[in-house]
Amino acid sequence: MESTKRRRARSPSPIYKLDDADDSYEPYIPVAQRRQEKLAKLSTLGVNSEKNSATKLQEDLDDREDEQREEETRRERARKERTLLLEAQEVHLKKAAEDSKKTADEKAQEVDAEILEALKSRRKLASDMELAKGIQYTEPLQSSWRPPWYIRERTPYQHQKLRDKYHILVEGEDIPPPIEHFADMKIPEPILEYLRSKRIVSPTPIQLQGIPVAFSGRDIIGIAFTGSGKTLAFCLPLIMMALEEEMKLPLVRGEGPVGIILCPSRELATQTYDNVVTWCASLAKDGKYPQLNALLCIGGISMNDQSHVLNKGLHIVIATPGRLIDMLEKKRFTFNNCKYLCMDEADRMIDLGFEDDVRNIMSFFKNQRQTLLFSATMPEKIQDFAQDSLIKPVLVNVGRAGAANLDVLQVVEYVKQEAKMVYLLECLQKTPPPVIIFSENKNEVDDIQEYLLLKGVEAVAIHGSKTQEERQYAIKSFKSGAKDVMVASGVASKGLDFNEIQHVIIFSMPKEIEDYVHQIGRTGRSGKTGIATTFVNMNTPEQTLLDLKYLLMEAGQKVPPFLSTIDDPRAAQAQRGSLTGCPVCGGLGHGISNCPKLEDAQRRQMASHRTADEGGGY
Repeated sequence: MESTKRRRARSPSPIYKLDDADDSYEPYIPVAQRRQEKLAKLSTLGVNSEKNSATKLQEDLDDREDEQREEETRRERARKERTLLLEAQEVHLKKAAEDSKKTADEKAQEVDAEILEALKSRRKLASDMELAKGIQYTEPLQSSWRPPWYIRERTPYQHQKLRDKYHILVEGEDIPPPIEHFADMKIPEPILEYLRSKRIVSPTPIQLQGIPVAFSGRDIIGIAFTGSGKTLAFCLPLIMMALEEEMKLPLVRGEGPVGIILCPSRELATQTYDNVVTWCASLAKDGKYPQLNALLCIGGISMNDQSHVLNKGLHIVIATPGRLIDMLEKKRFTFNNCKYLCMDEADRMIDLGFEDDVRNIMSFFKNQRQTLLFSATMPEKIQDFAQDSLIKPVLVNVGRAGAANLDVLQVVEYVKQEAKMVYLLECLQKTPPPVIIFSENKNEVDDIQEYLLLKGVEAVAIHGSKTQEERQYAIKSFKSGAKDVMVASGVASKGLDFNEIQHVIIFSMPKEIEDYVHQIGRTGRSGKTGIATTFVNMNTPEQTLLDLKYLLMEAGQKVPPFLSTIDDPRAAQAQRGSLTGCPVCGGLGHGISNCPKLEDAQRRQMASHRTADEGGGY
């Protein structure tokens, strides 16, 4: 019986064709064999002489290949011997040779440029919704205001001639024309009457250009020296915008505000609020125009006292950042229809101290707004940051940003620390009261006040650690003339306007020159003249003294001999006329690389990070 099991047939083994004619496959041929084949080919071309030349040609080729191999071997050996340290040394020597060709000024400018570039990475001011949705406004808000036809018909040359007359510098696109008279700005007659009653008959340079720009709905960066009338320049446009909204359709409870003014201190906010209330009252006096409601929103006071304002339509809010954020979070009012945002002393408002608060406030806006930034000191860094955050802004500059008021006579005296108190009494004899004395130290403020009271001088004190009632009492009694002298910290130096101040004494020179400019600016306001006496000694940083020296020189003031003898690394630049202010603080005596303001900001930032890392802060 034949077996049913059959052997399963195996698949045949693959056959590899080594000599398969494939264009992509080339068999390996040894070098010696290739040389012989080349010689064989050459030998078939001709006679023996041709064979000899072919042999020689081949030998030359071989020699060249050998030389190339030897060169590659030599390079490889040198590459292995070369270390990273040697390369670094060569780079360093090359850089040192390039640096040796540069002057000290060029090196300093390069360092400053690098630091400034690093600071430009700040996120621009915008609401969270706008940033999240990528909303970018490209055109300014539309305004119904137009200049009179006879001003519109003037040529650009005539506009520029008027700006040159008042030393007004402008930058931007389609800049509205300057207007030399309040009546031509189409301001209501009741406000004009009130201004005339206060002997304000013509606009100051910042008002002459700033008010038409703001009336046109444009974003503006306004820079002018202390006491130049900036408050009217940004309050009046807001009053007119609120008046227009109220006359179109009256606001009812829960509606508003139309606009907001942010201030860095309670005292400045209170002063601005008083001005706005006065102007609104004069507008509604004859019953021709409606009453506009303003709210003061600052810490230290009870908001219940202003509940009668919140129960009506709200037109204008004047606020400090902390209390404003609290009111917005509690939804006491909203920014749903807010179209106007002004920051007074804007360099402080959007600098490191308040920047997070301002961003928080921005997040409550729902629509496009007109933004106005005003200050006497607006360093380049803040200007650049503002230019990126605003919409086609117009820069209006009356004088150099950070320059001192030319109506103030600056006297700098060297007084030893232990002799300051005694010499203070002598300085008070220079002019009749009222007098303001500034000190950077809160304890020193209290010590000066106590000393003056013991000597029979009617003095009040104000600083950040005082209660709001104490601060209000000090301001009120000093403004009314009940007290002759006010001793203050930097809290009273920003924007506050006191009548007839003839003399300011700076007991301790502030480290930042911006603060000095604001402090001496409490006198010499509204065209009047005043004196500022400053005490300096060995405790005053040399950097600050250099800033002070150049500020005096710029204002044409007398420079004391002890300031002239200070070692000055920027003297060569000053002689060439190429000296520029520090882009962070505006000081002329130093660059950004050794700016005291930047150092303090970085120190505070590091301290806050350290506190956060340690889980502290509360």
